[in-house]
Amino acid sequence: MSENSAGSGNGSGSGSDVGSGLGADLGHGDRHAQGMAVRRKVLGDAHVDRALANRSDLDTPFQTLITEGAWGTVWASDAISLRERSMLTLALLAATGNFDEIAMHIRATANTGASKRDVLEAFQHVAIYAGVPRANHALKIAKETFAQMEQEAAG
Repeated sequence: MSENSAGSGNGSGSGSDVGSGLGADLGHGDRHAQGMAVRRKVLGDAHVDRALANRSDLDTPFQTLITEGAWGTVWASDAISLRERSMLTLALLAATGNFDEIAMHIRATANTGASKRDVLEAFQHVAIYAGVPRANHALKIAKETFAQMEQEAAG
């Protein structure tokens, strides 16, 4: 994985960079391994271990899809930083009303470098372009999750 995919990319690539870092040349096993590595880096080992332990015959193909598609292709791309990807993900989850994963992605900000201010900025965009109620609810979840994270860190 390149340095940029570790979150230090500046996201200022030219149009000719479109598609670079998307892993188009990776095989199934490589994309899965890369996806698992990025998933662990962003969400943490404990979260991923819990998800894997709770797999069943029913959702194993779905977990593979997430690992290879979301984590092994989209999140693994070095076109933008993990911080930027984190902000985009939170904004999209809020804008589409998919609130169930917001807390998980707020927790991931500790690993992606997205700050509380970054999260606020993302949700302010949601308020303007997708609606205040969705942004307000997302911000409520973020506040609760950040408070839990601070309590956990305090011991």
